[in-house]
Amino acid sequence: MASVATHLSGFLFFFPTGLRRLLCSSSLYLKNPSLYKSKPWFFSEPRWKNLDFYILTIALPLSSFSEIFLFLTFSGHPTYRFAFLQQSMVVFLFWVLLLLIILRENVDLFYIHEGLVFVFAGLTFLAEYFVIGKGFTGLSSTVYGLLGALTLVCAGCALYLSVRPSAFFAEFLLSSGLVFKGTWILQSGFSLHTDTFGFKGCKKILVGLAKEGADMGCDLEEDGLRAVALVRLLFIGHALLVLVLSFGLFGLLSKNQKLRFREGGGPLLSQLDSENMLIRANAELEME
Repeated sequence: MASVATHLSGFLFFFPTGLRRLLCSSSLYLKNPSLYKSKPWFFSEPRWKNLDFYILTIALPLSSFSEIFLFLTFSGHPTYRFAFLQQSMVVFLFWVLLLLIILRENVDLFYIHEGLVFVFAGLTFLAEYFVIGKGFTGLSSTVYGLLGALTLVCAGCALYLSVRPSAFFAEFLLSSGLVFKGTWILQSGFSLHTDTFGFKGCKKILVGLAKEGADMGCDLEEDGLRAVALVRLLFIGHALLVLVLSFGLFGLLSKNQKLRFREGGGPLLSQLDSENMLIRANAELEME
């Protein structure tokens, strides 16, 4: 995470994905809470409505290769140079996650359990956690430490959904966490890597010029302390904004059925429909 462009690409990945999951999962839960089951990805019909998914399958490997290119060409401190390679591997793992979802959805040659996909997602978030903010110190470490905490929340929710896919609260927390990660990544890029949106008395990070660690250069110690307090205040502001957005969307969907997501066809839907029919048949037998 050494530039505004990198943070912007992270925002474009996490924010729309989280918002889409929040819309789809809330719609299916409101449709029938007792039969709700989370999915690795919520596909819809017609296929063009899944354009965001297919764009990610193309964009993620390109992003991974660009990080490798930076690793090969970057001539700065070895810590930051190696960080590009680590980031490339994390992006590659997210791409593999999408490939697993595609195989589960469209290929009938072998069966991939949904729990396995969620486990892989959780492990990918854990890998991202150990890469976030590597090589940064001071104020920058505080910013990326908060981002790491959000990543751990997403990892925990994904692993929990692998065991209990019917836990809507875990899906709701995962979706909101992805939205939160997106907004905070964008905030981090503007705050740490630009002078225009930076903190008073502090200058943007110049990765590669520092010998041991990268941090915002603050003129006075009080400027650094004020910046840390402002970072925490901004984090709380983002949390409140995402909270209002998440519950506001859920409330809007509960009152207006026309806005709800409609799932598409495929093996996942067929399996879910068969399970729902079996549950209903068992319920009718018990009533009789």
